[in-house]
Amino acid sequence: MGLADIVRNAENQINQAGIRRKAKRGWYPEAVGYTGYGSAKRARVLGRVMMGNEDDPNLEVMRGYRQFFTTQVPDIEVTVKLGSREVKSRTNYNGYIEVLIADHGLEPGWHDAEISVEGGNTAKAPVQIISDTAKLGLISDVDDTIMVTMLPRAVLAAWNSWVKKTSTRQPVPGMGKFYEHVLADDPEAPVFYLSTGAWNTYETLVSFIEKHDLPCGPLLLTDWGPTPTGLFRSGKEHKKVQLRNLIIEFPEIDWILVGDDGQHDPMIYGDVIFEHPDRIKEVAIRQLSPKEHVLSHGTTSALTQPEHYPDTPTVYGRDGHELLDERRRENHQNADK
Repeated sequence: MGLADIVRNAENQINQAGIRRKAKRGWYPEAVGYTGYGSAKRARVLGRVMMGNEDDPNLEVMRGYRQFFTTQVPDIEVTVKLGSREVKSRTNYNGYIEVLIADHGLEPGWHDAEISVEGGNTAKAPVQIISDTAKLGLISDVDDTIMVTMLPRAVLAAWNSWVKKTSTRQPVPGMGKFYEHVLADDPEAPVFYLSTGAWNTYETLVSFIEKHDLPCGPLLLTDWGPTPTGLFRSGKEHKKVQLRNLIIEFPEIDWILVGDDGQHDPMIYGDVIFEHPDRIKEVAIRQLSPKEHVLSHGTTSALTQPEHYPDTPTVYGRDGHELLDERRRENHQNADK
């Protein structure tokens, strides 16, 4: 048995003890819905079941570390309703569900799925049905792209995620205006937020996006903790898989990718462009300052360079204002050709 197996087994035993302890105190299985997405053919409904009670504090104002002390409920039956369809499923070992619902009969736009848990509550999960006529989509990173977090340096990450109040996250200036300009090219364009952050931060990120006038859209987060192959999940692999899934799921959409050069976004985007050169319309990279680079990965310069995708229109800038100015300049020059 490897170290990852030992840690995972220990985590499961601690979680099972937590379920029994909280059940004795009157807690119950509580469904939580996350933003899902889909097309006219099928939709993904995402959620999780954890032990909860009516006295849980508001996530928006509590200390960040409180989001991570949760007790998930594995292998419990849930009923998911969306549009004209109803299906049953069970949570995985970390309490998550991802249910595919075909022939839901819903029009493009936002809808609410219902997740009902056996012996617990019924929660709503927003689902965006994307129009078949949408030709453009935007995929945005979160950490250090729209939100200043200084991730993933261990000390600062711990401070930002576990100690600071979740309502104090700072936005990257001008990103809302930049996204507004980009999305003006197609009113039906969907927006996805792709992050290596944990699903425990979901409510915080939704509130952050709303508070700072960023376009709403499904969040594609991940789960922390040990896996069958290691102690930690691969953030790079999570992003690559989700990007490929979106490209395959929506074959008529060309994508604009937005990230930062603090870690691996340029390299990940380069790999996707190499695999699907006809599906990536533009790339925008926020350039961190030398100080931000040191805090992010220990050196004063970016880890990867822009020559990974020289044939794809790309803009660079220190914030949304510079990205917007650069995009306007590029569009003006192209119009003059």
